[in-house]
Amino acid sequence: MVEPIHIIGGGMAGSEAAWQAAKAGVPVVLHEMRPDKGTFAHRTGHFAEMVCSNSFRSDDDERNAVGLLHWEMRAAGGLIMEMAEAHRLPAGGALAVDRDPFALSVTERLRGHPLISVVEGEVTALPSDGSWIIATGPLTSTALAEAIRAETGAEALAFFDAIAPIVYAESIDMSVAWKQSRYDKGETEEERTAYINCPMNRDQYGAFIDALLAADKTEFHEGETAGYFDGCLPIEVMAERGRETLRHGPMKPVGLTNAHKPDEKAHAVVQLRRDNKLGTLYNIVGFQTKMKYGAQTDVFRMIPGLENASFARLGGIHRNTFLNSPTLLDDRMRLRSRQNVRFAGQVIGVEGYVESAAMGLLAGRMAAAEAKGEDLGPPPPETAMGALITHITGGADAKTFQPMNVNFGLFPPIDAKGGRRGRKDRYKAYTDRAKEAFQQWLAGQG
Repeated sequence: MVEPIHIIGGGMAGSEAAWQAAKAGVPVVLHEMRPDKGTFAHRTGHFAEMVCSNSFRSDDDERNAVGLLHWEMRAAGGLIMEMAEAHRLPAGGALAVDRDPFALSVTERLRGHPLISVVEGEVTALPSDGSWIIATGPLTSTALAEAIRAETGAEALAFFDAIAPIVYAESIDMSVAWKQSRYDKGETEEERTAYINCPMNRDQYGAFIDALLAADKTEFHEGETAGYFDGCLPIEVMAERGRETLRHGPMKPVGLTNAHKPDEKAHAVVQLRRDNKLGTLYNIVGFQTKMKYGAQTDVFRMIPGLENASFARLGGIHRNTFLNSPTLLDDRMRLRSRQNVRFAGQVIGVEGYVESAAMGLLAGRMAAAEAKGEDLGPPPPETAMGALITHITGGADAKTFQPMNVNFGLFPPIDAKGGRRGRKDRYKAYTDRAKEAFQQWLAGQG
């Protein structure tokens, strides 16, 4: 009989790892401490709960590295992508999901699989035998984190991840705001109107920046340092880098035309993206924050159209821990000092739902192959998954290692048209090459 694979953590990575291993015919024991022991970011005991944004980002698999990762996960029969598609919300060219039905569906599929058993409760030590995948994410429990630190002899690295606020749609003033996706992206009218836009003139923007900089912020605990991940910067940190930073980031006005005043160009625009299928909730795009709750309501109600906004959830901030994977993990995602233990997801140094799930997919397949007496290597570095795992387990400089989103800068260079004008052709060449390589990798597994 094939020995079971034990997986700690039922987030994006753990859920996908469990699904892939069970699909390969290997029994799985999925350990999840929620709801018995919660975290300050999670609300439920469901698997694959989305605690920050509800977006899987770009779904363009021809010219975007994240969209390519979507394609690879679909090609590999990924559960996370299947359920995301089933609960998809209009979001222009992005893949956004209705977060609660999505998590419930993932949970039902995993609990309903005959080869997957779920054990509730916290795992506090590194196992000495058996096959294990640790996919505990950025909120690894204190006891397990201490056990990992004791084994690796390394100080845990940390940065801070911030959560954006969610607004009730009925409280948005649509006589000021309007619906439009940037550059009218999308094949349907619903997609082309997936975002709510709130315009600001120059004076309104200046007053907003002043209030943002002056607002009360969350204090850090003694000994903590704020090493932010650039893909998830709090808006006040961006504002501190320069008063125009937000206008060239989440508040950029390009590609949008005010439906109420089509001849008047906004100085800045705040976008809100639909957060559930009913369209009753919208999250403020890119507005992760560490402002105190009272300050958040005061500052965000300065945004035209949100003067009377009601908030289903305010923003927050939490610590995110991850391994120095280039020094600790091999290319099969195993701990070098304890080969029966693999790591997957954000804890290994990827950032984002999709990247976390993709690393879970690889860990699940590798562990299943090993359980059956086989050896499965990572996908070629020309693929999105291969580029990520190559970077994490050896391509990155261990001294400066930081969490990474998938991007074409991680891929081996390709001989294609250069320069800004040829960028689209070059990206298409990357994805064409990646798809062929990934299909060959899949075919090699029978």
